[in-house]
Amino acid sequence: MKKLLFLSLLSLIAFVSKAQHGAGDKAKRPSPPATATATVNGATIKIDYSQPSVKGRNVWAGDLAPYGKVWRTGANEATVFEVSKDVTVEGKALKAGKYALFSIPGEKEWVIIFNKKSNQWGAYDYKESDDALRVTVPAKAGAMTEKFTITAENSGKVTLAWDKAVVAFNVK
Repeated sequence: MKKLLFLSLLSLIAFVSKAQHGAGDKAKRPSPPATATATVNGATIKIDYSQPSVKGRNVWAGDLAPYGKVWRTGANEATVFEVSKDVTVEGKALKAGKYALFSIPGEKEWVIIFNKKSNQWGAYDYKESDDALRVTVPAKAGAMTEKFTITAENSGKVTLAWDKAVVAFNVK
């Protein structure tokens, strides 16, 4: 009996170890990692995120990124927005540093959130009290984008596109 218990425990340890090792290989995840970078007025912007796919699902009315609720703005770990110098986002000050990029999607507008706690898994530990900045920007309909995509231009325009939604904000 002790031998069976010992072998079961050993099998469990091996399984957990393999699962943790597989989770570390971000490129093999269903929502692969991506990066958007730009240089705006001498400030480097780097956005690290994961790209979920629509896969025929109802993104905005389902469980993926429902309207009116805080979303991690990607998949897996919270999206990280890093800026090397102080900037403004939609005319509001944001200090140099690393932030978790969250959003609250809506049909007509989105709230873009820069949260001081950059190292989070999803939005599970999100706390509004840790927000460094919130800006509201208009949402518009666009062409179908299967994989969630963030682009950053040297002009300072950062665009989020997924499903048929497109949202942009300006960094200066």
